[in-house]
Amino acid sequence: MILGHIGARKGSKGVPGKNFRMLYGKPLIDWSLDQLFANPRVGAVVVSTDDEAIYDHAVKRGALEIGLRPAELATDSAPKWGVWQHALAASEALTGPVSAFLDLDCTSPLRLPEDIDGALTLYEIEHPDMVMSVCEARKNPYFNLVELRPDGGLKVSKELPGGVWSRQSAPKVWEHAASTYVVNPDYLRRATSIYEGRVIPYEIPPERCVDIDTPFDFRLVEWLLSERLKEASHD
Repeated sequence: MILGHIGARKGSKGVPGKNFRMLYGKPLIDWSLDQLFANPRVGAVVVSTDDEAIYDHAVKRGALEIGLRPAELATDSAPKWGVWQHALAASEALTGPVSAFLDLDCTSPLRLPEDIDGALTLYEIEHPDMVMSVCEARKNPYFNLVELRPDGGLKVSKELPGGVWSRQSAPKVWEHAASTYVVNPDYLRRATSIYEGRVIPYEIPPERCVDIDTPFDFRLVEWLLSERLKEASHD
């Protein structure tokens, strides 16, 4: 059984209350909850939160009753990995063992159902420790990302012999897109962080990988959603 998970902490420094803030007629969290409940491959859904209103909302919609997350996992410095481990253990106490842990980031409402199915299918084919959503980076550390040398001058962040003189000839790099993750439950139990095992990329177009972290991000997502809905209404 695939366990669908959403983490939705109460606090947010960038956009206060963002996870339950209304976005086009429904709370931000529902853009991800709707996708989990609609996916026939997902056998159960759990929401990890320290917010009673979010928890009650999720349970009423059908999420597992695991209670609020522990206080040490509710700070802005709490690692995602620890939150996932707690949610997995609390859920399996109710459902029994699961075959995959599918996490949707609450702050990435632009993902499409096909992104979830693509990540799940890649996991089933490749059998990695983890599938992680990525998008091609707009800036490349081999070409146009720079950092300071000890003398205060600039240098390319990742230097190659002979240099790289065009973005097209630079090695491809991705941004870690906080959108969709599929994790092997055994790996989640034993590892202490994301990259200890075989973590493979699932590439999503950049326009579906906007993560809401600031008020500007929220406005940008609102605009992108409005454009998507306009296009859908014309089809």
